[in-house]
Amino acid sequence: MATKSLLARKKLMAKAEEQLKFLSNGIFKDELPTFKDQLEKINDFPLKPKSLEILQLNLGYMCNQVCEHCHVDAGPDRKEIMTKETMQQCLDVIKTTKAHTLDLTGGAPEMNPNFRWFVEEAAQLGVKDFIVRSNLTIIRANKKYYDLPEFFKKHKVHVVSSMPHWTKGKTDKQRGSGVFDKSIRALQDLNAIGYGLPDSGLQLDLVYNPSGAFLPSNQEALEQDFKTALKEDFGIEFNSLFTITNLPISRYLDYLIASENYEDYMYKLVDAYNPAAVKNVMCRNTLSISWDGWLYDCDFNQMLEMKVDSPVQHIKDYNEEQLQDRSICVSQHCYGCTAGAGSSCQGSVV
Repeated sequence: MATKSLLARKKLMAKAEEQLKFLSNGIFKDELPTFKDQLEKINDFPLKPKSLEILQLNLGYMCNQVCEHCHVDAGPDRKEIMTKETMQQCLDVIKTTKAHTLDLTGGAPEMNPNFRWFVEEAAQLGVKDFIVRSNLTIIRANKKYYDLPEFFKKHKVHVVSSMPHWTKGKTDKQRGSGVFDKSIRALQDLNAIGYGLPDSGLQLDLVYNPSGAFLPSNQEALEQDFKTALKEDFGIEFNSLFTITNLPISRYLDYLIASENYEDYMYKLVDAYNPAAVKNVMCRNTLSISWDGWLYDCDFNQMLEMKVDSPVQHIKDYNEEQLQDRSICVSQHCYGCTAGAGSSCQGSVV
């Protein structure tokens, strides 16, 4: 396992422009149809947004883990953090937006020094669904985080947690030594105060990413396998499992190239392309806000530095009506969201 980000290691795929260049050449020059080609076949290019439902804020790329599949290239060495000023601009937008869901992500969003202040302020604004995406191990990383479950409960936060597998070997292989045991302890802490339990009103969902160069299997079947194994082995309960396809960007793209799996994986994505999934891809109902306030169609486009195609590109200039009139930016990584049953931060889309 690497202990530093691609950026710190000065790897080529740390640069967004190099990733986009790689994805636009090679097999997509000579053999495979581009994603734009597929959209044109179904008369859906340019791709347009539907009603805005989700504001997803990336509070920073700092993280206590260095996971091998991470599309954010997050890690302890990443210092990009959303400032309180940008957070306030986001709060001002939340007060007026038509979106019903606020989704906080990272890195580890809890590592932002103003995280608790922001949650306290945002919780008062009455969004229908207030999500924090936690890697779980942050809860056990330091004593100052031990009370996070109680803090989440107090503010009725919906916790969405990364959990690659119900076994130690597969989890630690993807996320690092010791991650599984800390994750189990964190889930038990969340269960202890009601998260994931029937009729508690405290939502606890897990997220599964494949550990290799393959696509996730059926979400419902995997959810049942996770529930059975975690309950029998550790007494853990949770509400839902979301399966997310690994997109060929950043650290996962670097892994695909280094392991000589890139072409095979892209063929898998293109072969599994499902036009029905295009209707519900998350870029159509979501707006992603980066740590420095720039606006993107989704979290993946953010990592590729593909800002929204709109006169309004920063949170300080936010205008929902103008943003709804934009065209969504696409490239070959978008195949990951439209393969099989589709993929989004909320799991399958078909």
